[in-house]
Amino acid sequence: MGAGKSTIGRLLAKRLGLDFFDSDQMIEERCGADIGWIFDVEGEAGFRKRESAMLAELVNLSNAVIATGGGAVVAESNRALLAQGGEVIYLKSSPEQQFERTRRDPNRPLLQSDDPLGVLRRLFVERDPLYREVADRVVDTEGRAPRSVAQDLARQFSPSDPDGG
Repeated sequence: MGAGKSTIGRLLAKRLGLDFFDSDQMIEERCGADIGWIFDVEGEAGFRKRESAMLAELVNLSNAVIATGGGAVVAESNRALLAQGGEVIYLKSSPEQQFERTRRDPNRPLLQSDDPLGVLRRLFVERDPLYREVADRVVDTEGRAPRSVAQDLARQFSPSDPDGG
């Protein structure tokens, strides 16, 4: 959450000439409701069920960059899906950086708390090992502009292109 998955994913897809899919956005479009509403009505478990179904669909796409929700790695079945798909990139940033990037965003149901930074710290401790388990690459986004991260990644995926995409 707040590491730049959607922003960097969109930029990377554009640089590589690939399609871009954001699983959270696709869930919202299919449901006709935002993530916050889904959490309110179905709870986190209901949302995670939708997230798993969407991920199962998305990992079968080719020539695409996919941004998953931050909690997608929690379910072991989702990690297995990601491992069988294409290259998995973990965009890592500190809880403090995530807080700065998300603190004014009301569409973060897990952060609707008296201590959102504490929530982010707890989620980082729980999820970092899971992200590392499934990741082919770990990219630190701490203090970096999304365009810079996307450009560096594009160069890694297009080594024959000296301009990076």
